[in-house]
Parts: sequence; structure tokens; C-alpha cells
Amino acid sequence: MERQTFGNTGHQSTRLLFGAAALGGMNQEKADSVLQIVKDAGINHIDVAASYGDAEIRLAPFLQDHRKDFFLATKTPDRSGDDARASIERSLDRMQVEQIDLIQFHNLSTDPEWDVVMGPNGALEAALQARDQGLVRFIGVTGHGTRIAEMHLKSLAEFEFTSVLLPYNQMLMHDEQYAKEFEELYALCRGKNVAMQTIKSIVRRRW
Repeated sequence: MERQTFGNTGHQSTRLLFGAAALGGMNQEKADSVLQIVKDAGINHIDVAASYGDAEIRLAPFLQDHRKDFFLATKTPDRSGDDARASIERSLDRMQVEQIDLIQFHNLSTDPEWDVVMGPNGALEAALQARDQGLVRFIGVTGHGTRIAEMHLKSLAEFEFTSVLLPYNQMLMHDEQYAKEFEELYALCRGKNVAMQTIKSIVRRRW
């Protein structure tokens, strides 16, 4: 499978990542079989989230044997520093790992939430502290909806995030405003060596 450098991390990531949300609704045996397919396909990047049910727990047995083979990303939905710190520690415990490669602020898509994350005692401060302590290596931001390219531009103007994640599909790119902001974000990411991850590429509707 084709690989490319994931932003400024130095990781040669497969172009196809494994989004682990579906693991949250599986039993362990089924999850193990899915993860074996992922490994056999040569994928080397797993993206999960604290809010994906039991997905982080389902990853734990697999990661005990294959942690070094995968770039491991998760997400926190929390906005305050204390809550985000607790979320990071809980994710480490649920996945039974000592370090997360990429912690991402999950669906940071509104101005009030953005203000909390970036403000005093916000989630960004907690993530930076966790990075300094070696609990996480990199910090990213994700989101959905028609404003998210605009919000990611705002986030990158405030902080040098390692990665962004957002939808990219034919339906959304027919929205002139979204297309304009997406292309602006794409150019910025290329210029600053920020990894851009796209989701919802095959859709029937915007969501």
C-alpha cells in the first residue's frame, strides 16, 4: 500500500488509515478478526476516539502484540483542561499503552468550544502538558460539518497542530464556500507540512 509522510511526524503512514469506530459495537473475537485484516492489508495507522463506545478497549489485546507496528491516534471530546487530561489518561488505560502518538480534539467545530479549548486551563494546555510528559507525541484537531474547514484555519492560526481531519466529498465540494475554505486549508497544510486526513469520501448526503 502506498505511503507518505504524515505531516512533520516522520511517520510513513499508509494512505488508507483504519478508523476504529466500528469496533465499539463488536465483541472481542470479532474485533480481533477485523484487526487481523487491517494488519494483513499493510495498514499502519489506527484512528480511534474516547467516544467510540468500547473501541479503545477492543484495541488493547491487539496493541499488546503490535503496538510498535502502528501509529496510534485517538481523540478527546473534552474542552476543559482537567477533563481533557482525564480523558487522555483514561484512553491510555483502556488501550493499555504507555503513549499515544496523536491526541486530537474531537469535532472542534463551534466558536464557544474553541474558546474554551484554546483558553486558560483549556484542553490545549492539558495536551501540551501530556506531550511534555511523554504521554502523547503530537496534537491534532478534527471536525465535521460545513464550517469545519473554516474552523481548522482558525485553529492553525492559533497553534501549530500536527494534523487536521475533515470531510472531503463531491457533495460538500459543490458547496462553494466549503470548497473555497477547503482549498485554502489544503494549501496551508501543504505549506506548513500539516497532515490532512479526509473522511466521508463516499456519501449520499453531506453528513
